[in-house]
Amino acid sequence: MKLVVTTPTEIAVDEEPVRYVRAEDSSGAFGIEPRHADLLTTLAICVVRWRDDRNVEHYVAVRGGVLRVREGKVVEIATREAVVNDDLLHLHSQVLSAMVKNVEAEQSARSGALRLEHAAIRQIYRYLRPLDRPVKTKPQE
Repeated sequence: MKLVVTTPTEIAVDEEPVRYVRAEDSSGAFGIEPRHADLLTTLAICVVRWRDDRNVEHYVAVRGGVLRVREGKVVEIATREAVVNDDLLHLHSQVLSAMVKNVEAEQSARSGALRLEHAAIRQIYRYLRPLDRPVKTKPQE
């Protein structure tokens, strides 16, 4: 069987032959072996495990995604993020540091967007507010 894990920017895993794949969706964990029936499912945030032909286990942490099994020969996973490591303990620390970086980047992007939004609101307010002129009164007779 062949395993391919892709993100929008890279092919994180492209390995063949693979003896089995284990992943997790909303219904729980499941395993896939060669000649598995065609399958399409949405993955939870999980660690996908697989064994190669030398019986060595490998890991990739995925941030959700879609898993598809084709003809019992190919397992394809499309995900937003994938972190690959053969050592589960190192994978844990690697994923945590990647998540911290992503949170910081997302906060920075939100902050920049908020500044732009406030600037646009101020500009619209300046355009729409009445001019600061004294109100003229009619002379009394």
